Amino acid sequence: MNHTTHRGIRYQAGEVAEVEDEIVREATFRILLNGEPVAAQVATDEQLRELGAGFVINEGLADTVESVTVRGNMILVKAPRDCEARAETESSGGVSYRCGVRHVRSDLRVTPKDVIGVTASIYSEDWERTGALHCSVLFCDGRLVAKSCDVGRHNTVDKVVGAAVLAGIDRSRCVLGCTGRQPSGMVKKAANAGIPVLVSRAATTDQGIATAMAAGVTLICFSRNDRFTVYTHPERVTGLQP
Repeated sequence: MNHTTHRGIRYQAGEVAEVEDEIVREATFRILLNGEPVAAQVATDEQLRELGAGFVINEGLADTVESVTVRGNMILVKAPRDCEARAETESSGGVSYRCGVRHVRSDLRVTPKDVIGVTASIYSEDWERTGALHCSVLFCDGRLVAKSCDVGRHNTVDKVVGAAVLAGIDRSRCVLGCTGRQPSGMVKKAANAGIPVLVSRAATTDQGIATAMAAGVTLICFSRNDRFTVYTHPERVTGLQP
């Protein structure tokens, strides 16, 4: 992770002290699909191939990716494009496309222990040092296969999905874990990626729940320590009968 330091004045309980804090660097990267600009993302400068691959899959722009090349601040993705809709900027700073939402089909089942394990793995030392990062993880058949930290929660999902795309991992066997809240745009990313189970430490919204229900995604939020809440498709989580 690319960091810098910056001086500040800290006030705490009546005490004033000069401090030097570790600060995350951010930059803007342009994603081009088959030579056409499709997004400008503010992100950290690592896992950029994964960011490009994951973005076009998660936004429903393509089902597969042929190649990804990074040239300076440009991420060049080649893929058979499915959606011709125009981009919309979300209030969170992310980009969303009106391409519809794919329906997830998977016979994956998880246990409460699996959910708690996914949540525990979202921990990031970079977040502890800077307080400025979101984190996502991707598990496949119980094994951690990708992890990403970034200034944008949407970027972290794109990066871990992109890692799975580039590695040829079966995403229908995956569980996605996130630190950030899950409105409809975030849930749509998991659905378009074909991921059946989405776990977040944070909250969702009514449209996030509606999107997950319609798309066949098991949406689990407020996952912290030994508790979590399942909002949709609880049949994928064993042992939930009262």
